[in-house]
This record gives sequence, structure tokens and C-alpha cells, in this order.
Amino acid sequence: MNEMMVQNGSSLSERRTQTEMMVSRQAQEVQAAMVIAKRFPRDEVDSYNRIMNSCKRKSLAEAAMYEYPRGGQKVTGPSIRLAEAMAQNWGNIDLGIIELEQKNGESQVMAYAWDLETNTRQTKIFSVPHVRGTKKGNVPLTDPRDIYEMVANQGARRLRACILGIIPGDVQEAAIKQCEETMASGEKKPIIDIVREMAAIFQNEFGVPLEAIEKYIGCKSEAFSMNDLVRLKKIYRSLHDGMAKREDYFELAVPVESSEVTDPFATEKNAEKEEKTGAEKDTVESE
Repeated sequence: MNEMMVQNGSSLSERRTQTEMMVSRQAQEVQAAMVIAKRFPRDEVDSYNRIMNSCKRKSLAEAAMYEYPRGGQKVTGPSIRLAEAMAQNWGNIDLGIIELEQKNGESQVMAYAWDLETNTRQTKIFSVPHVRGTKKGNVPLTDPRDIYEMVANQGARRLRACILGIIPGDVQEAAIKQCEETMASGEKKPIIDIVREMAAIFQNEFGVPLEAIEKYIGCKSEAFSMNDLVRLKKIYRSLHDGMAKREDYFELAVPVESSEVTDPFATEKNAEKEEKTGAEKDTVESE
């Protein structure tokens, strides 16, 4: 017993030493990064132009925005992809997601973004239960990969908020506008072909039929505009990233088998039909 206590004590001591060494190393790295940022400050005009050029890429523009309903209204904003692109091109920003602790079926996680020039810092510390919600109830996660993906997904949302907290608001608005212009221009295919491709993707990946999409947009697919396609791509990004559910956007009818469909007046109709047939038969016999 004494030997086990000594071993446990030594292992705890080793962990504390490793943790202190890691914290000390990270502190030194941050200090060095701050010194370099002061010596080589960002050129805001050049950084702004780099962000605008990035937003002209079609691949980034398609993943730049999310959209989900809340309280009868639509909430839209820059996605984590656009936030990361802005942070990379703005420069001198330290950001990341760190899992602080994992115990009792949940993870304590920290997301942060730090402007090394202005010493402006945004930090979010939150808990991520190792549970996935399903229609049949909550399902505990035991696979390390599932836990990692859950933590990464939840952490990305907080990281996006941290980045947007240190990037100037006018730069964000300009980036969003540029992404919308990129989405609305440069299409080589006819809109109707793009609509068909989009409808097939929604059907195959999320089980959303074209009729539900048309009802959401408010018109037939033949009348969809490029702005409507931008809206659908935002919804696709939100569904793909797990920001919302398909039921949040579309009215999906529950399929009913023909055998389950009953006519409440079928009995009365059959009785009337039999009575009428019998009356006609009696008339013929009497004649």
C-alpha cells in the first residue's frame, strides 16, 4: 500500500512538473511573439487588401456565412472559415482551442484570440458534455474520436466569437459584402442548373425535397434568383456544420403509407352503395 501511495505521489509530481514546464514554455513563446509583433507591426491597408482578395475566392465565399432561425427571425454572420481567413490576413494574432481538462464525462475547453500588437484578448472557457443529442434522447460518447470531434465543433464556434471580438467591425462588414458579391457573380452555369444541383444535394445529404425548398424560398425553383442560391448555400453550411437542423428551416411532411390512409366515411359510402344496389335489384325482379 505504501509503495502504491509513493508511486501515485511521484506520478502526480511528474505531471505537475510537466504542466509547469509547458506553461512556462508557452509564456516564453507568447512573449517572443509580442516582441516580434511590436518590431514588425501590421500594415492595416495591406492587411485589409489581403482580406478583400481572399474574399474574392469562390471557395471561401461559399463557406463564409452561416444562417439559422431564432425567434421567428434569421440570424446570419461570418462563419469560422471567414473568421480564420480574416485573422490570418490581419496578422499578428495568436489564436487556438485548448482542452484544459477531461473528467466526469465532459471536457473543460478554452478558446482564445489575442491581438499581439494591441494586447487585446478574447477568451471563452466552456464545458462540453460528452453527449450527442438524438431524436431518441441523449447518447453518451465513449469513442475518443467522437469526443474530439464534439470538442472541436463546439470550440470552433467559440473561437469564431473570439476572433470577431478583435477584428475591427468595419473590416468584417467589408469582408461579408465582398463575399456576397463573389457569390452573386462569376457563375458560368445557368441558374436553373445550379438550382437542380443544389436541390439534389439537399435531397441526398439531408433528405429535404425540392417542394420544401420552394416553400421556404416562396416561389417555384424556376424563379430562383442568385440571392436565393446564396441563402440556400448559407443554410447548407449551417446544416453541414451542425449549427441547425433541417426542421429549423423546412416544413417536412411525414410520409404516410397508403395502407395507413383510411376514409372515415368509407363505411357509410359502402352501406349506401349496397342499399342502392339492392333497391335496383328488387325493382328489376318486380318487373
